[in-house]
Amino acid sequence: MEANAHTILVIDDEEDVVDLICFNLEKDGYVTLRALDGQTGVNLACQHRPSAIVLDLMLPGLDGFQVFEALRQDARTRHIPVLMVTAKAETADRIAGLKAGVDDYLTKPFSPKELVLRVKALLKWVPDQTGMVVESGPFYLDKSALCCYIDGEEVSLTSTEFRLLAMLVSREGETVTREDLIEHIWGASGNPSSRSLDTHLMRLREKLGADAALIKNVRGKGYRYHH
Repeated sequence: MEANAHTILVIDDEEDVVDLICFNLEKDGYVTLRALDGQTGVNLACQHRPSAIVLDLMLPGLDGFQVFEALRQDARTRHIPVLMVTAKAETADRIAGLKAGVDDYLTKPFSPKELVLRVKALLKWVPDQTGMVVESGPFYLDKSALCCYIDGEEVSLTSTEFRLLAMLVSREGETVTREDLIEHIWGASGNPSSRSLDTHLMRLREKLGADAALIKNVRGKGYRYHH
């Protein structure tokens, strides 16, 4: 397969799991970086700024949540999408990850094919007719840098939050269904739960403050942006 430009950082303390993930990503044309502990993962992310990160929750030293927090606090890495992978199946861990802003979540044991599809979904970004900039009302969204400005002030959004907002704003006045949002963000094969979408939208609304009122719930259908 023709190599693609995306580099994926895999952070997991189980070397055989890292080998399995990297083998399948490389087979699909990605370049991979490997880290067997949290601090090494943070250092590699800051140095290489990969396109996406596959992050295990249970790590020696810094655990997955601490690694994620460090990545979000650094301007060099805060916009990199993160897929958290963990052996913990408890709902509380999954919800904690989503509330922290993790873009997607996969529980071990997993299908390597599904992991590759999840990574592809994280990297999915197809510019629409509005080009690389979406500007409407108080919002100025730069797709090339995944930067959001509200009335000229930058607001830090995760890549998933950014894409949700950009889709709604770019389709001003239209009702965007929940199914459309899920497919646009995670892809048809991403299969996130409805609760995942709700969690990301809740965090997005919190960050938008008073301007969250511009995004209306359309009962039984989806959401509509209008300013």
